[in-house]
Amino acid sequence: MTPKNDQNTRGGCCGSFNNYVTSAKFLLYLGHSLSTWGDRMWHFAVSLFLVELYGNSLLLTAVYGLVVAGSVLILGAIIGDWVDKNPRLKVAQTSLIVQNVSVIMCGVILMMVFLHKTDLLTMYDGWVLTSCYILIITIANIANLASTATGITIQRDWIVVVSGGDRSKLADMNATIRRIDQLTNILAPMAVGQIMTFGSPVIGCGFISGWNLVSMCVEYYLLWKVYQKTPALALKASPKADETELKQLNLQKDIESKAQEGSHLMGEKDPKKYEFENEKEPGCASQIAEPFRTFREGWISYYNQPVFLAGMGLSFLYMTVLGFDCITTGYAYTQGLSGSVLSLLMAASAITGIMGTVAFTRLREKCGLVRTGVISGIAQIACLTLCVVSVFMPGSPLDLSVSPFEDIRTRFIQSKELSSIVPTDAPETLFTTGMYNLLNESYPTKEYTEISSKPVPLISVSLLFAGVIAARIGLWAFDLTVTQLLQENVIESERGIINGVQNSMNYLLDLVHFIMVILAPNPEAFGLLVLISVSFVVMGHMMYFRYAQKTLGNQLFLCCPDTKTVSDEAESNVSVV
Repeated sequence: MTPKNDQNTRGGCCGSFNNYVTSAKFLLYLGHSLSTWGDRMWHFAVSLFLVELYGNSLLLTAVYGLVVAGSVLILGAIIGDWVDKNPRLKVAQTSLIVQNVSVIMCGVILMMVFLHKTDLLTMYDGWVLTSCYILIITIANIANLASTATGITIQRDWIVVVSGGDRSKLADMNATIRRIDQLTNILAPMAVGQIMTFGSPVIGCGFISGWNLVSMCVEYYLLWKVYQKTPALALKASPKADETELKQLNLQKDIESKAQEGSHLMGEKDPKKYEFENEKEPGCASQIAEPFRTFREGWISYYNQPVFLAGMGLSFLYMTVLGFDCITTGYAYTQGLSGSVLSLLMAASAITGIMGTVAFTRLREKCGLVRTGVISGIAQIACLTLCVVSVFMPGSPLDLSVSPFEDIRTRFIQSKELSSIVPTDAPETLFTTGMYNLLNESYPTKEYTEISSKPVPLISVSLLFAGVIAARIGLWAFDLTVTQLLQENVIESERGIINGVQNSMNYLLDLVHFIMVILAPNPEAFGLLVLISVSFVVMGHMMYFRYAQKTLGNQLFLCCPDTKTVSDEAESNVSVV
């Protein structure tokens, strides 16, 4: 190779690299990485802060969880409608600023409370401190709602426009976004956890506030650059704008001769009514009722979407204890697994999650998008059979003779009486009242040391986590499938409100799963929760299988690439009634 050719090769490689790192796609990835990292640190730390503030009680954390879930459930459609009705850049920048400023304010307030908690406790019989608790939870909830808006506009709208309508590019971008999520889910809590362990809660609050301040400025700049590099983002379908243009057009025509045609363009139910000149501003009562109409219309529109069954299927997967949340972690502690072992299992779940994103892109290329969801669903159900088997294996505490739905008030009383003798090595940062009571029951007396020294068969818990970890491949492939189906089949002017309702459905089923655990917190009932969880997962995938059958019909089992064929037309036009 001549020096000139070598120089050209180097120049070509450097030029390609420079073009990639300055592309809208890479800048979008970078902004999402910063945003997700901050989100994961905050969501992990805020629960620990609330537990620390309330004397290692889980009351504030439980209240915060319920407020967050309830807010998204009620306001999801309204947030999505706001995303639809406003310019993309305005929505992204507003939600970014509100989210980060809210987290910064929470961090500052938490620092003040930690530093002056004793003084605040004595002021006005503790009402000042109680007001601080309410203020913290309220602002944190606002931050979560703004984060929801950011997720809808970036992950459900901007990414579609940046991909330029290329379905393969869209699939690759969705998969990359999920890989970023998987990595930050592990690394961000580890980072902030180390800071809080070797520092203090005050230092942790200060670090998170400082991170969000810097990250907000960088993300704001990245959003602006992506917007500049993608002119299509400035063009947004707006039903109201289209309606205004059509009204002006019809006013310039002869209404009498063009009445039928004009009404067809307008899509009006009554072609005889033309009140364009005399439109009135909505009254006060109408403005008050607007959010309720938006809520109702959002859910109706969601129900009428072609991908309604696919979205519902994804929501049902949230009603499960088979994940690496506080529920399963608390159960693992009662079965003798150490924190180090659990951290390794969480790392393994992240790896299988990334494998799921890779499997999604390969399957979509070979078999098509809809069939990818079918295959990933079958894979997840197959892996979860290990969890079902674990319920009946040696070491499983399943005992149906113990009523899982005992009186909750009795459990709280028992928890108070036993809290003074819980061993120092018991987990302190479990985030549900039900699992807290579960652990109290696991350490009931001073004979804890003698009981824990007895070998507990690990066959059951090993099979349980083997199934959970393996099922992540199918889970994340299925999640990406439904995400892209929503992106491709929901019209641009309704992407926000439909994805807002989808988030509400996800939170609703997640809330149901926490309520289920609170009602049945004892270890003997965990096997029953596993069976219920697998049942909901199966029901969710059955909904998706029905959607796939309606979409592809007899072509469902014909493995073919995702090209523009008759099946794709059916995929775009099928509707659920």
